[in-house]
Amino acid sequence: MTRQKGKRLTLYEKDYVVFDLETTGLSPAEDEIIEISGIKVRGHQIVEEFSTLVNPGMPIPYAATMVNGITDSMVSNAPGIKEALQNFFEFIDKDLLVGHNIHTFDTNFIYDSAMRHLGRGMQNDYIDTLYMARSCLPELGHHTLIDVAAHFEIETEGAHRALNDCRMNQLCYEKLGEIWMQKHPVQASAGAAAGEKRQEAGEMLCPECGGILMPRKGKFGEFWGCMSFPLCRYTRNKK
Repeated sequence: MTRQKGKRLTLYEKDYVVFDLETTGLSPAEDEIIEISGIKVRGHQIVEEFSTLVNPGMPIPYAATMVNGITDSMVSNAPGIKEALQNFFEFIDKDLLVGHNIHTFDTNFIYDSAMRHLGRGMQNDYIDTLYMARSCLPELGHHTLIDVAAHFEIETEGAHRALNDCRMNQLCYEKLGEIWMQKHPVQASAGAAAGEKRQEAGEMLCPECGGILMPRKGKFGEFWGCMSFPLCRYTRNKK
């Protein structure tokens, strides 16, 4: 299945929704969501939270419980995935999403599950703080959410429960955003403009990853290059 997801962007925005999932395993095709949480942010301040356990309709594997602490008894009276997804989509609306490692994990789980149970996908653009952390904190040996939080001296107790991870990640994103603004002042300015008028600024967005295209100089003259380099190596000739 080809997922028609939104674009992965690399921006520092003031309005967004951080989200996180807990699941029965690592495969969007074979495993189920057992917890969905989100935090709505406006002007860099938390204004609303969403969190629900989900009854997966199957026993939760012991290995999953060992990671997130969620048991069969905890989800026995929880809503099913269809109701949980509907409530989650109502919460996020068309907001920009933020999460850690969501490009290859959480957005795929949400998309596949929504297609199976609701007959729809998820087209919200999103920011993956894993990619931001790799760019902003190259000195770290690892860039898990706990590693990034520990670097910023953010409390990590309660990790691997969705709402706790959202709270942790929201603080990490704000810290990463400050570093991003310092390291990429021109790019950050362009990103802010794209955030306000993403459609109008569309031709300045990288078609590969959604990052901002910035003017660069090379051996054969000036060209447009993606701000996410070296993670993204898209280039375009200047006209």
